[in-house]
Amino acid sequence: MSSLPSSPPEQDSDEHTAGTQPRLPADPRYARFIVDLFGVMAYGELSGFERLSSDARFSPTLHDRATLGRLAVIEFEHFEMVSHHLAALGVDVETAMSPFQPSIDSFHERTRPADWYESLMKAYVIDAISDDFYTALAGRLDASTQELIGRIQSADEQGPLLQERLQEALADDPRLASRLALWGRRLVGEALTQAQRIGIERAFLGALLFAGAEDDQEKETLLLFSQLTRNHSRRMSLLGLTA
Repeated sequence: MSSLPSSPPEQDSDEHTAGTQPRLPADPRYARFIVDLFGVMAYGELSGFERLSSDARFSPTLHDRATLGRLAVIEFEHFEMVSHHLAALGVDVETAMSPFQPSIDSFHERTRPADWYESLMKAYVIDAISDDFYTALAGRLDASTQELIGRIQSADEQGPLLQERLQEALADDPRLASRLALWGRRLVGEALTQAQRIGIERAFLGALLFAGAEDDQEKETLLLFSQLTRNHSRRMSLLGLTA
């Protein structure tokens, strides 16, 4: 695996200054990574919008349907933010997304919820793991990319809303606990496997984050994924569930 710089390369201009047109980085390897990163983010948000829009129709109440509809709108707003940023970089969003479509679609097929409660749990788990993952990346990336990730996360209302509704559902029907705990464990396992698969296919993760020997990259990647798993366990504990 080829190594990218351990810190972001210098940009052609101070692109994070207000009013300055962003550009792809001059380093072709880092530029390729940025396009891949935004491509997987965009398709993740687009598929999240489609999933939540579809699942909303199974909601037990109109209030719940409206809540999931609002969450779907937020996903689409995130997609548009990434799409507009790619366009400013001179990159077509469909071209950037297309390499990730088969893998992400396959993930969603493997993790199709059995009912509305599993749909809620899936949104809760995947949204949070994605946020953790992009937060871990952001500190190693250029200012323009950090700024976009920060804007997306600051506009994210999903976590608290999903947590509150899941807590209400579990209080109303404690029998859901064992099923949703098991579902949560499956989801986090599938999500981490998916991230590893994309990283291998696109040389997407280790080469940028962990420059150096391949053994060091593997070790650092495992440490990152261990942290993602610990964060997931804490969130499950907030629901009163065992991860």
